[in-house]
Amino acid sequence: MIFTADQLALKQTADRFAREVLLPEYLNRDRPSMADKAVAQEMGQLGLLGTDLPEDLGGLGQSSLVTGMVAEALAYGDFNLSAVPVNVSLNAAILMAHAPVEVRDHIVPLMIAGERIMAICLTEPRGGSDAANLAMTARRRGSDYVLNGEKTSITFVEWADVFLVFARTGTAGAHGVSAFFVPEGTPGITRLRFDNVGSTVIGHGSLFFEDVVVPERYRLGDEGKGFTQVMQGFDYSRALIALQCCGAAQASLAETWAYVKDRQAFGRPIGQFQGVSFPLAEGESIIEAVRQLSYHTLQLREAGLPHTSQAAMCKWMGPRHAFDTIHQCLLAHGHYGYSKASPHQQRMRDVMGLEIGDGTAGVMKQIIARQKIGRAAVPY
Repeated sequence: MIFTADQLALKQTADRFAREVLLPEYLNRDRPSMADKAVAQEMGQLGLLGTDLPEDLGGLGQSSLVTGMVAEALAYGDFNLSAVPVNVSLNAAILMAHAPVEVRDHIVPLMIAGERIMAICLTEPRGGSDAANLAMTARRRGSDYVLNGEKTSITFVEWADVFLVFARTGTAGAHGVSAFFVPEGTPGITRLRFDNVGSTVIGHGSLFFEDVVVPERYRLGDEGKGFTQVMQGFDYSRALIALQCCGAAQASLAETWAYVKDRQAFGRPIGQFQGVSFPLAEGESIIEAVRQLSYHTLQLREAGLPHTSQAAMCKWMGPRHAFDTIHQCLLAHGHYGYSKASPHQQRMRDVMGLEIGDGTAGVMKQIIARQKIGRAAVPY
């Protein structure tokens, strides 16, 4: 991608923050006690959050390509914390499109400042990839809704101050699902953190809603149409997620190229052995291809053109190829790569989570097939 001088200056800020602040502490953040939102606020102060959001709300008014650039740059230093700008841009875009003005004007500036984190509450224990198969209910009571049920696999489960919750207000299927903004401090919500393989610092877990009362004005979109209206925004996050993965893989590649240049075996640098250098060259090639596809997808979005198929390609290719590339980097380091002192093992564990979350590879390929041949691709 070719960026303007101002955009490149922002990239330099993100690169410097990633390398000087995030990267040195990346391994140390691999524990729950490191869940400190101060780093998100620092990103906000540097202008790295909400780069694509309106200036009158605290954003920079840039294109979504700049948001992708920032996410990729930050992922070089810490894959997990690069999820913060993705979270802010995705959720704020949903609020901008569907939330009441008073909600939007209050919460979006706080998100851009890194002072509020919103968690998307869609997945349920029985649903998983069957995202519209929701059991959680939102029952009308006068001018309010009363929410009851469980959400699981929630990213930022401990960080989150506010929630975007999908619940059933009507009949079975996607057309009976509504979306709600649930503000901080709403009674009846409890949290359970998971002990996952990776992404420890941002945390995943379950949220339990017991008679949680939400005013009708906090419903996003029309009743019964929240799923179909709000889910359209996820094409955006799928491209950003792929760029996060590119950033993490690029960090491992850079470290590994430096290592194989200096590491000696059989009287020469091991980078001279094609068995060592060729897997790295393949990784560079594939990651560059994923990067270009991701920016192409964002360009389509900026032009107002269809990009659902391309976004799905980004989502399955990014985590998959980043994991494979980082794995090769780990192997090139020998036993050191296998130790907990190595960043490669942590990047592998962290990236692996996005082979599951936000849509599995199987679901993404089904979306691509549906875009090509319509309902003929839908299994019965």
